[in-house]
Amino acid sequence: MKLIFPYLCLEKGRTTDFSYGGLLMWVDYFRYEYCIYRDTLFIKGVTEDDTSLPAFSLPVGALPLDESVDLIKRYCHRHGIRPEFSAVPEHAVEAFASLFPKSILPLEDWGDYLYNIEPMTTLAGKKMSKKRNHVNRFMAENPDAETVDLTADNVDEVMDFMDVYDSEADGAPMEIAESRLTRRMLSLIKEGDTHLEGVILRAGGRTAGFSVGDIKGDTLFVHIEKATRTLTGSYETVARAFAVRMSEKHPELCFVNREDDGGDEGLRKSKLSYHPVEVLKKFNIIF
Repeated sequence: MKLIFPYLCLEKGRTTDFSYGGLLMWVDYFRYEYCIYRDTLFIKGVTEDDTSLPAFSLPVGALPLDESVDLIKRYCHRHGIRPEFSAVPEHAVEAFASLFPKSILPLEDWGDYLYNIEPMTTLAGKKMSKKRNHVNRFMAENPDAETVDLTADNVDEVMDFMDVYDSEADGAPMEIAESRLTRRMLSLIKEGDTHLEGVILRAGGRTAGFSVGDIKGDTLFVHIEKATRTLTGSYETVARAFAVRMSEKHPELCFVNREDDGGDEGLRKSKLSYHPVEVLKKFNIIF
């Protein structure tokens, strides 16, 4: 990741596919491989909406897009696979279109929800009144609640919380996969990864929730957010606590990316309730 991240920073969009944690968390699920050639980063994985199909990310680096695409076409021809790019951010679509692809297909359920960070920290205004009320109720019912940084020294506390959290889950395949990936990210923090940052929300002397993300440019990427199901307002409180803490540590932040909803109606409703400034569209492009 230390080798790859400088290239990710060259990508001018704000989609999670080019964030540190976005790649690191899902590297096995999307079977990512990388190559750096002629000062350009190439990533091969699978399409975001169908993990049975190989696909490439938008190349980033020194090479012009037409040369990068030509290299990938030649690679695909040698290996007998279809040249396809997945999760291409909207800002790059016009450049791809000039190369005459066979199709440009929107990824309907995979757009990232982008928010201004200030409303996430203050919860001010009429639009945020429900969120504010939930946080106020949580704090009133848990007057001893506190937020601390997630570090290598207290990761085990969160791992114990995950044991309880998983025992109460419904066992859906994606939920199981995400739990495994969450634990892997926590293990990386314990092993000393300092690019990943997080907070723990405590109430009654125990973990009530936590969040993990990372920073790229002016954007906070939230990759993990878990909270107890037994305390009203725990999710809203940990979401606000993370935004507040990251704003304090990184005053350059302007936006929060809370990732996609994957077509889940419950997640969509939740993400829309925070009133995004934009849903960052992504596309599959086939040659």
